[in-house]
Amino acid sequence: MHDVSVVIPVRNGEDHVVEAVESALAQGDAVIEVIVVDDGSSDRTVERVAALADPRIRLVTDRPAGRSGVSAVRNYGFAGSRGEWVLFLDADDRLREGAVARLIEGADDPRVAAVYGDYERIDGEGATVGWRRLLRHRAKPSGDIVESLLAGNFIVNGGIMLIRAANFREIGGFDESLRYCEDWHAWCRLATTGEMRFRQGLGVLDYRVHSSSTMMAKTLTMDDYLPALDAIFSDPHIVRAVPAERRAGLRAKAHAHLNAYLIGQSLRAGRYGTALSGLAATLARQPRALPRALLVSAAALAGL
Repeated sequence: MHDVSVVIPVRNGEDHVVEAVESALAQGDAVIEVIVVDDGSSDRTVERVAALADPRIRLVTDRPAGRSGVSAVRNYGFAGSRGEWVLFLDADDRLREGAVARLIEGADDPRVAAVYGDYERIDGEGATVGWRRLLRHRAKPSGDIVESLLAGNFIVNGGIMLIRAANFREIGGFDESLRYCEDWHAWCRLATTGEMRFRQGLGVLDYRVHSSSTMMAKTLTMDDYLPALDAIFSDPHIVRAVPAERRAGLRAKAHAHLNAYLIGQSLRAGRYGTALSGLAATLARQPRALPRALLVSAAALAGL
């Protein structure tokens, strides 16, 4: 049997954190602990989690001074975990029924560093939004995915993935100096340690999209993402894994991916002027990236 630790970072998450915790507990005996790490909440988050009775819940409120932010909180929770596998679940998302058991089915091979599935989008009230279910049976990269992942983050949310704890320790966890795309950086490093297998057709997560979420509430620019892009393409693990002659092309693809993502997120958040400005800038400065930006824009408008 594979033991799984679920780590949930949270700050002022009283509206949804209980649902997130309960969705992890409902995964059955494979989940041996749900570690909720509070990052200085000023609402009733701690009180609500403390009221839950399951002995597998570990509420952590003593994070070290000077270490805050989602990467530090995740790392701190992981450092105290006991599972052979770990899943990082955001406090406003929820795991779908049977998600962990079905991910574990792909985890027996010792070459596997992680197993991932897919997700649905939900709104603040928990209702499914958009039409991502139409994409459920598409194939995503599986096996040695380093170069595919360098070209763009298709994992999107850590809650869709079981990670072998030994491999995550090997890469040193999340880079706490990165404010954005810290997860993508970690997944790229993780991919250099073993295979990352995709479980096609498996929806494992309800990914909540609401007005107070970081990616929807704030208008980001490429400048916000450049530190992570620089970190990824200078990381020793990755540099060793990818031939020098391929790195420039992969970085260009990654830049185009991030640009298209920013435009798509603007459309999902209703910031249409920002999206149009982004498309115009793409046409002027990176015309070869325009088809991808238009495709992502169309998908965003279609609810995909």
